[in-house]
Amino acid sequence: MWTRRAPLSLLALAVALAIAGCSVISVDLTPRIRPLQEQTVEGQGEAKILIMELGGVLSDEALPAVLSLGTRPERVPTLVRVREEIKKATEDKQVRAVVLRINSPGGTVTASDIIFHELDAFRRAAKVPIVAVMMDLAASGGYYVALAADTIVAHPTTVTGSIGTIMIGVNAQGLLDKLGLSPTTIKSAEHKDMGSPFRTLTPDERAIFQSVIDEMHRQFVAKVADRRRLPLEKAQALANGQVYTAPQALANGLIDRIGYMPDALEVARRAAGVREARVVVYHRPREYRATYYARAEASAGGLETTLAQFAALAGSGPRFFYLWWP
Repeated sequence: MWTRRAPLSLLALAVALAIAGCSVISVDLTPRIRPLQEQTVEGQGEAKILIMELGGVLSDEALPAVLSLGTRPERVPTLVRVREEIKKATEDKQVRAVVLRINSPGGTVTASDIIFHELDAFRRAAKVPIVAVMMDLAASGGYYVALAADTIVAHPTTVTGSIGTIMIGVNAQGLLDKLGLSPTTIKSAEHKDMGSPFRTLTPDERAIFQSVIDEMHRQFVAKVADRRRLPLEKAQALANGQVYTAPQALANGLIDRIGYMPDALEVARRAAGVREARVVVYHRPREYRATYYARAEASAGGLETTLAQFAALAGSGPRFFYLWWP
């Protein structure tokens, strides 16, 4: 039956196109990103504790889907989602505390700093306490954004630290030599193409990049010393790039306590001055957020994530990161 109807369908389509003449019939299949909706995941009462999530690489760009064969829902860049959630929370006077759930190796210097600034400004303006709870990983930029919180809680198995700055780039000169290719660059000054993936850095260029890294590192260390109330010398000693276990981070003053999500929620309730509160999350239609462990936007895993991150981080020239990059 289907084989008889198929030619008729094609004929009808051809007639429609003929009637349209020079007009173009287009169908918009672009995924639509809907506004955030609130969902209660547990608890009761008028007061609310908002769970905000920071997961994956922190960037102002959505990671591309490198190996996807099907369609994926469009992902919202981290900065966009953070700002959107903060605006929604600011408009709701029943939001009495925020629990920031972090599972991130860090990200770009600018994205990490903007997220810190947005959270810190919200905390000060709305007088809403923020409790950061670290999951598997809260390293480098992941730790940087945690510094915006009033209290930092780490799971017993959390890895954190990696305080420092790194520049990631690609040097394809060896590959080009093997292929017998050589780029041609016309520039206005000696250092105009510094960091080019087509050639090796000169000693002068390496020194210039190092000075940039040192300045960004200084800003990171100053944040640690200020927010954790540590002597600058101690913060500098801790900022050697190494990662710390939760007990090591606690002993060094990088976190406030070790615990689980219920412990972080209890800290948030006490900071907000309420005995009971509804734990809420913001989600988009069809996002699964039944518990406070559910991720905001499910991302790809395995090889696809690794390749997407490399393409996003290293594929657009040298960039500076607060990122643990083993």
